[in-house]
Amino acid sequence: MKENADKARGLDEAEIHKQLRDSRDQMFRLRFQMSMGQMDGLKKVRALKKERARMLTVLRERELSQSE
Repeated sequence: MKENADKARGLDEAEIHKQLRDSRDQMFRLRFQMSMGQMDGLKKVRALKKERARMLTVLRERELSQSE
């Protein structure tokens, strides 16, 4: 878990925003598949949500450190 957060902290802001867009699109497709009954488990959705939250947390940390 810590490695994922460190990896996200190592990315620049543009790359984080790009990954957030990609994860949003992927989340939409996964939810659509679930509604159609094509996907079995929630494991991918949960992992994607957690990774997205990590990225948003890193962005917020940077925003707070700049304002100080």
